[in-house]
Amino acid sequence: MARIALNNLTYSYPQAPTPILEHVNLTLPSQQFTLLTGPSGTGKSTLLQLMAGGLSLADASGSITFDGQSLNDLPANQRARHVAMMFQNPNQQFAMDTVEHELIFALENLQVPRSQMMARLRHALAFVGIEHLQARLLNQLSGGEKQKVALAVIVAMDSDVILLDEPFASVDPEARAGLLERLVELRDQHGKTIILADHDLAGYDQLVDQVVRLTNHQLVPVAQSEWPQLFAAFTDQSQRAWTAPEPVTKPCFQLDQVTLAAGDRELLAPTTRQLLAHHNTLITGPNGSGKSTLFEALVRLHSYGGEIRYNGTPIAKLKRKRYARHVALLFQDAETQFLNITVAEELAQSQRYAYGDYFTPERIQAALTQLNLAGRDDQIIYTLSEGQKKKLQILLMLIMQSPVLLMDEPLKGLDLRSINALVALLTETQAATKQTLIIISHQLTGLLPLIDYQLHFENHQLDWVVRP
Repeated sequence: MARIALNNLTYSYPQAPTPILEHVNLTLPSQQFTLLTGPSGTGKSTLLQLMAGGLSLADASGSITFDGQSLNDLPANQRARHVAMMFQNPNQQFAMDTVEHELIFALENLQVPRSQMMARLRHALAFVGIEHLQARLLNQLSGGEKQKVALAVIVAMDSDVILLDEPFASVDPEARAGLLERLVELRDQHGKTIILADHDLAGYDQLVDQVVRLTNHQLVPVAQSEWPQLFAAFTDQSQRAWTAPEPVTKPCFQLDQVTLAAGDRELLAPTTRQLLAHHNTLITGPNGSGKSTLFEALVRLHSYGGEIRYNGTPIAKLKRKRYARHVALLFQDAETQFLNITVAEELAQSQRYAYGDYFTPERIQAALTQLNLAGRDDQIIYTLSEGQKKKLQILLMLIMQSPVLLMDEPLKGLDLRSINALVALLTETQAATKQTLIIISHQLTGLLPLIDYQLHFENHQLDWVVRP
C-alpha cells in the first residue's frame, strides 16, 4: 500500500525571495490516480522532484513519508524501487544511446537479475506499444517517441508510485488516449499509485480519482462538483470545418515532388504542396511521422529530394545567412534555443539581431507582462519552469521578426491561461507584421482560432484536411 503524505512541506530555491511550496499538507492515497494541475511556474515539477529525490529534502522543511517512512531516510536505490519519475523533458533523464540500452541501464541500477532483464524490457516496450523502437538511437526519435520511451522505462522499473510530469506534451492525441488507458491499467490491475502533473486536461475527467490544484504555494483538492467546469475547456476541438487553400502564383513555400527520409526509413513520398504567405498553417500527425523533419528541411538542416522554393527561389540557391533571417525555426525543446544565461541577456540579443522594429522596448515589456514573465530580467533561464522557458523562447523569436516562423510544439508545457495569452500575442503581432506562421502541434485547445489551414502528415503523405 503505497501512501504518500506531505507534512508541513516548505521548499525554496536558492536566492529565491519566497518559497515555491509553503506548509503543504496532503495525503495521496495508495492505488489511486491523482491529477496535479495549476499555472506554469507554481511548483508542480518541484513537488514531483522532491518526491522522487531529484531535489534534496535536506534543503526543505517538513517531510515526505512513504507508508510512514521518511523518503529522506531511504537510500537512492531503495527509493527508486518505491518511487519512479518521468521528467517533463525526457532528454534530461536519458543516459544511454539506444532505447534498449536505456532500459537495461535503469534495470541495472535497480540490481534486477540479468536473467530477468530482457523479459521486463520487452514487456515494458509492448505495454507502451513501442517494440519497433527497441534498437533505435534516442537522439533520432521524435519528441513524442522519447516521451513514450521514458514511460516504458518507468513501467520496466515496476515501482509502487509513478510520478509523471507533463508526460503527453509531445504525444499525438490517439497515442495519448491509449497511454492514458495503460495508466489506468497500471492502477487497477497492478496496484500502482499514479501522480501526474499536466496542463492539458483533455481525457482525464473519467479516469482520475482526485484532482489537486497547486496555487499560492499550496495544494488544494478540487471538489468533484467543480470538475465539469475545470474540464470543459479541454473538450475535443479537432472536428471544426477545414478547407484547402486555392493555388496561388506566389506562395511562401512551394514543394515540388519533395521527399524526406531518416536513414533508410521513408518519411515523405513525392509531394507537391503550396504553403501560403501571411496565413497560418497547422501541421498534425502521429509521432515519428516526419513533421519536425519537414521543418528541418525547410530551414536546410535536413536533406530532401525534389525542390523547395521560398518566394519563388529554390532554397538550395539562397545564401544561408540571408535565408536564416527570413525563415526561423522555434525548436520543440526550448533550452535548445537559448544562448545566454539570464532572461535580460536573451532579450538583448534578440533585439540586437531583430529583422524589424515592431518590438520596441515598451512593446517587449508589455509582452513580458502579458505572458506573466515581467520582473525576471536577472533570473537565470535554466531556473525557469518549462512553461516559462517556452513562453520566453516564443517571445524571443517574435522579437526577431523573421517573415516566416516555423513553430514546433509551441504549446508544450503551457497552462490554458498562458495559451490564451500567447495566442493573443501572436494574433496582435501577425496583424502588425504580416508574419507567416507554420505550426506543428498536438494540443489544439486555444490554438485553432489562430489557424487558417491544416495539413495532416501520416503514412508518408502530407495532405490538406478538408472537412465541411
